[in-house]
Amino acid sequence: MAITAAQVKELREMTGAGMMDAKKALTENDGDMDAAVDWLRTKGLAKAAKKADRTAAEGLVAVVVDGGKGVAVEVNSETDFVAKNAEFQSMVGGIARNALTVGDVEALLASDMGGKPVSEVVTDAVAKIGENMSLRRMASVEGDTVAAYVHNAVADGMGQIGVLVAMKGGTEEFGRQVGMHIAAMNPAALNEDALDPAVVEKEKQVQMDIARESGKPDAVIEKMIVGRMNKFMAEVTLLGQAFALDTDKTVAQAAKDAGAEIVGFVRMQVGEGIEKKQEDFAAEVAKAAQG
Repeated sequence: MAITAAQVKELREMTGAGMMDAKKALTENDGDMDAAVDWLRTKGLAKAAKKADRTAAEGLVAVVVDGGKGVAVEVNSETDFVAKNAEFQSMVGGIARNALTVGDVEALLASDMGGKPVSEVVTDAVAKIGENMSLRRMASVEGDTVAAYVHNAVADGMGQIGVLVAMKGGTEEFGRQVGMHIAAMNPAALNEDALDPAVVEKEKQVQMDIARESGKPDAVIEKMIVGRMNKFMAEVTLLGQAFALDTDKTVAQAAKDAGAEIVGFVRMQVGEGIEKKQEDFAAEVAKAAQG
């Protein structure tokens, strides 16, 4: 199939590979982007396997903790100006408090907020503020101790990244420190058992392909894979990561020293996973001038 310049550009941005290497990777894999990333990694030509952050939707994440339960909600808007609007912030805070009493977004939308269902409250805000808005998602954790951390806070309990940490034992202060770590390091899961098996298997296969490129004997390759998978687990699991506030310890060791057992966490970032069409400034002005 024909490989477009846009595909090559996207793959280069995702991996840091050179233009010709990116084009060859796409050609070898019939334009399959994920397979092309793996091909580049196998050849040692990709600087990173993760896609570049494409946070596009604006709005706020709000976190609320009540006793042994914490909830996080994301409410999206079209522009970041709305996130600074006091009425929008008040609405998001109210929605987050409602979330403590329900189990999912559907129930949250139907829950009563000032005599109206949340869905109507959002609709009214759209009409008043003049931007499209949506309650995108919610998540919760429970534990003996639940701590919250908000990164880039614009109001109490609201900002661009919200983190909840659930623990057995420990203190809220330690939980908040773990929340800061999670906000910065963005672990994929609590531990190896919580990782998607498909993700683990895919990584193992990529590492095997990389090792085979070295031409070393199978016995050596097997040992290489064990070491590389251990390194992978240490990079993507919360308990295996080096603790940001004391890199001589893993998060698991830091928790043990603090008399805590981390049993769950939530990390929610505004707009993650949503693409937004970008317009250059000149085009935006021209569009506005046309009404």
